[in-house]
Amino acid sequence: MGIFKTRQNKKFDYTPQHFKGEGNPYEIKHKFDDHRQTVGSQGGLKSKLVSALNDYKHNEDKTANKRVLIIIAILIFVFLFIIDFDLSIFFSK
Repeated sequence: MGIFKTRQNKKFDYTPQHFKGEGNPYEIKHKFDDHRQTVGSQGGLKSKLVSALNDYKHNEDKTANKRVLIIIAILIFVFLFIIDFDLSIFFSK
């Protein structure tokens, strides 16, 4: 009944009902963090680009790599069409 005593918070030892595993169940983590090298803080722009290229080169899914290259090629051709680039300079007559 102390007037000048601060109240102590209650402490609970709670574990989630369906949690089976190790570590903290409340930790928010992306499900692909274990498989990527580009996650986390890095130095500058050059180190980020190098790590992204390494991650792209060591990707086991080759169809995804082909898909990315096709999308990049289509975007380049659309850009060249928009700026009205003359493709005839690449062909000889």
